[in-house]
Amino acid sequence: MAQLNPTIGDIAGNTRLILDAYRRAVALGADVVVTPELSLIGYPPKDLLLKPRFIADNLAALAQLVGEVGRTALLVGFVDRTEGLRGLPLRNAAALISEGRVLATKYKALLPTYDVFDEMRYFEPGHGPQVVMLGRCGLGLSICEDIWIEDAAGPTARFYHGNPIAELVEAGADVLVNMSASPFVVGKYAQREALVRVQAVKYRRPVVYVNQVGGNDELIFDGGSFAMDAAGQVVGRLKAFEEDLGIVDLPDGCAAAAMLAPVAPDLSTVRQALVLGIRDYMCKCGFKDAVLGMSGGIDSSLVACLAAQAIGAEHVLGVAMPSRYSSTHSLEDARAVAANLGMRFMTIPIDGPHRAFEAAMAEAFVGRAPDIAEENVQARVRGTILMALSNKFGSIVLSTGNKSEIAVGYCTLYGDMAGGLASISDVPKTMVYELSRHVNTTFAKPAIPERVFTKPPSAELRPDQTDQDSLPPYDVLDAILDLYVREEKSPDEIVAAGFDSAVVARVARLVDRNEYKRQQAAPGLKVTSRAFGFGRRMPIAQRYESTNRP
Repeated sequence: MAQLNPTIGDIAGNTRLILDAYRRAVALGADVVVTPELSLIGYPPKDLLLKPRFIADNLAALAQLVGEVGRTALLVGFVDRTEGLRGLPLRNAAALISEGRVLATKYKALLPTYDVFDEMRYFEPGHGPQVVMLGRCGLGLSICEDIWIEDAAGPTARFYHGNPIAELVEAGADVLVNMSASPFVVGKYAQREALVRVQAVKYRRPVVYVNQVGGNDELIFDGGSFAMDAAGQVVGRLKAFEEDLGIVDLPDGCAAAAMLAPVAPDLSTVRQALVLGIRDYMCKCGFKDAVLGMSGGIDSSLVACLAAQAIGAEHVLGVAMPSRYSSTHSLEDARAVAANLGMRFMTIPIDGPHRAFEAAMAEAFVGRAPDIAEENVQARVRGTILMALSNKFGSIVLSTGNKSEIAVGYCTLYGDMAGGLASISDVPKTMVYELSRHVNTTFAKPAIPERVFTKPPSAELRPDQTDQDSLPPYDVLDAILDLYVREEKSPDEIVAAGFDSAVVARVARLVDRNEYKRQQAAPGLKVTSRAFGFGRRMPIAQRYESTNRP
């Protein structure tokens, strides 16, 4: 099982990655080496698939692999053309290569179109099972979604016509092999293993499941590849959130080498996912350093910790930008977090630029009392400073807004939303606190001072401001948001679950009306099953409000 971290579009680099893993596996005595879905080009390739040269380059790389693979078989993911056939011009494919030839080609049958997936935009589905005899063993080949069939996946299943796994068993498969690129969300480990266990037990076949690892834009692939025997027991598991390679023996039933990696609890997996997502996003986009605004609050403290773990504290610059409304403890706590992490830190006061903006706008604002417009100028001054530092030193700006704020628009467009990566934009505020507590335990001494956890959260854009001046308590807000955004419950259903009707109506209205902000936000790392990003496609100019039905 070769759990790889391909870079989307780096076909030459991915080819080297595959060959290196293949040669190491051969040295360990492997008979078959299985790589993840679309391992030659990385997943998801999106509209790179519309470039004819990209397809040609991927096929040329496949030909190179055919020329270099010996007796040990290699299962590699690539994109094939459907020349001479009706329908879409491409297929999501896998080639089983051995001794200078392609023994078999498998085409993905079930093409997902939910959440972040859009495969029917590009691919023609494959039909029929592909079972390949290697010695006396029949390998039944499948690709990712092919194994997520309705009768196995339970209440979260997507309903498809046909059952590729049943077809493989009927065609004589002794071992079921699945090449996957399955993104991480909280709880995904248990869901995957339950899914595969149903298949293994139902069909009395061992299953080898090889998943991609690494961050690709908003998606984080957690690896965690595993082998399961015909009784549904996990007998081999690779590491999570890093590249790994391991041998599993499948001669008679399923006896595995000692390669059981532990499965971490959810908070640990979220931390690992975000660290990997930040590291890979920066690395694959060519950034070595990061800069972020540090307010002394819990959100920026958490992002600082994650960034330090992702790329090293010496590559992270924290910037405190106090205004006339900033408290003394805000600067003290920001400086303490940076010192505890060993980060670079600087202070750039914004009172001067803020007063200059007020003076410049005084005539235009004459006769109007100060309000949110003047407050937001402060956030936009801070965003401008961070972007200037980014331009000058080639660093990426990590924005620090959490999912709760972004959901209801409690954030400033072109201000605190400015940046190249919204690293915790899919982490609700209540989880921010829980995750920060967990992150503190991963350092030799806590990086985030206790006062950061206990003081009321505040944007500090006016005197004595707190978040709860404008928002419900975060435990209430997050519970409503989970029902409204993730579960798509109506306000009436949420009220029936025990929430105040006026609060529910207000939250729903804020979510609906702030889509224009979210669609201008930096890409955010997805760690929940329903994130704001390309998997949630809401119109901006629309008039349906679930709180105002006919």
